[in-house]
Amino acid sequence: MNNNERVRTRFAPSPTGFLHVGGLRTALYCYLFAKQNNGDFILRIEDTDLERYVEGAVEVIYKTLAEAGMKIDEGPNEGGPYGPYVQTERKDIYLKYAKELVDKGAAYYCFCDKERLDSLKVNGIARYDKHCLHLSKEEVDAKLAAGVPYVIRQNMPTEGVSEFDDLVFGHVTIPNNELEDQILIKSDGLPTYNFANVIDDHLMHITYVMRGNEYLSSTPKYNLLYDALGWPRPHYIHLTPIMKDETRKLSKRYGDANFDDFVKKGYLPQAIVNYIALLGWSPKGEQEKFTMEELIEKFSISGLSKSSSIFDEAKMKWLNGEYIKELPFDKFMEYAKPYFDASIIKDKYDYNKFGKLLQSRIEIFSEIPEKVAFIEDFKQIDPEMYNNKKFKLDANIAKNILSEVIPYFEALKDWTEDSLHQATTDMATKLELKAGAVYTVMRIALSACLVTPGGSVEIADILGKAESIRRLKQAYSWL
Repeated sequence: MNNNERVRTRFAPSPTGFLHVGGLRTALYCYLFAKQNNGDFILRIEDTDLERYVEGAVEVIYKTLAEAGMKIDEGPNEGGPYGPYVQTERKDIYLKYAKELVDKGAAYYCFCDKERLDSLKVNGIARYDKHCLHLSKEEVDAKLAAGVPYVIRQNMPTEGVSEFDDLVFGHVTIPNNELEDQILIKSDGLPTYNFANVIDDHLMHITYVMRGNEYLSSTPKYNLLYDALGWPRPHYIHLTPIMKDETRKLSKRYGDANFDDFVKKGYLPQAIVNYIALLGWSPKGEQEKFTMEELIEKFSISGLSKSSSIFDEAKMKWLNGEYIKELPFDKFMEYAKPYFDASIIKDKYDYNKFGKLLQSRIEIFSEIPEKVAFIEDFKQIDPEMYNNKKFKLDANIAKNILSEVIPYFEALKDWTEDSLHQATTDMATKLELKAGAVYTVMRIALSACLVTPGGSVEIADILGKAESIRRLKQAYSWL
């Protein structure tokens, strides 16, 4: 990196829906690299594919980047010295440079209609044959004057090789005969992605271009444009894909993972960001949990992988659970409240008591409704649920325990966790049983569940005396 060169990176999504995990990772790496080098992180909206444009998608991109903790230095909303930052608002810029390339012989007008292009197809793929490159200036001028529809194509060399250096993949060589004469300006006057991003990256002084490695083989086309226009090439950092499994890439087009879906499932934004940072980048050492500040400090191009990463939601869920455990309790309750509201009758129980049980027992917030369902859904208990080899329990022993527990608990004056613990151990002593046996029977009788987020005492405390006694009597009657 040139020490006098200000680092400027850009994230340039298309507004086609939610921000996919792969796109968010690209944005994150651009952000981390820029901030680590005291540079600028630019947002540019590449909306020239009008057919795929989704209303409201730009707002989603902004919302996602904000929730992920990335501050934009220049962009459509922020402005900046090199705007506008939306490609359709820059339409007039591109044609000027395309015509300059035509004048230099680096591009040409193409008037071929769909029928002719279809005739070139082999196995459904058309490779353009430079037919219109050989039109005379007079023929071109006549067709333009007559209003014949056209595109402008890049004139690729047919011999030799193109070479460039990538900061991840090293020295890359592509034979020029593999490069097709791509379209720069479409028949509607708008630029293609391949042309617009070169013009915009130069005019916006982008010094480092970070993108998916599917563009690695296209990079010589971009470099030929830079060279023809007499512009310096940017530094390239190509990223390997995030895979769904060994053979399939994660894909927005097929409805795979996006940031907003994970937030709605109960993941914390900072945990999602932490996890995707590790998909394709290996930090030095054993640390796996990073704040944004730590990511900025430790991120390195040398740590970027040349091989694909597999998205493992189980790993992200574990990491999210670690974040949840470390939340201040009031912050945990702020996140948890909507899930409690959706599964518990409001004001009937103390959410905080549930929160204290659950904070160390959940990995994502959407697990809450299932874990607290017993509080509103007290179903008939199958007697076999009481069978427990560890405590030598069965339905008959459970019935005997409940017959003794119910009057004893009815007589309790203080209904607190301490008094309930004492009463339970007293009952175990009286019945000459292990305390665990009494706790287990009571927990099943109070919840109608084999697995609960807390023990019998915590559940009884949450339910309160009247509801606890009602449930214990009901459980006894079922036996």
